[in-house]
Amino acid sequence: MEKRELTCIGCPMGCQITVELEDGQVLSVAGNTCGIGDKYARNEVTHPERTVTSTAIVVGGQGPRASVKTKGNVPKDKIADVMKEIDGLVLDAPVKIGDIVIKDVCGTGVDVVVTRNISKE
Repeated sequence: MEKRELTCIGCPMGCQITVELEDGQVLSVAGNTCGIGDKYARNEVTHPERTVTSTAIVVGGQGPRASVKTKGNVPKDKIADVMKEIDGLVLDAPVKIGDIVIKDVCGTGVDVVVTRNISKE
């Protein structure tokens, strides 16, 4: 049996959670004070995911870069690949919050969207 210690990031409480696993299956979750912690811990040890935030170059805009993020979580092991795709972005101004700049990034089914308006010069 394997034990993993986690700090929950599901809410501001930051509970210290202990997860017991056997053969990749969760046997128990302890230390959480709410259901969010239980769900977070189970997901974190079996299929960890994160939202990725970054910036992209904007050409012809009032600012040189626009903030972007994945519209949902992507598998943690795909973050480096997602960042490589985002790093290659060059956007033409104007860009608006919510604009999809990469559809289905790295085959994850998750889009990358703009989170800052940049007007044209």
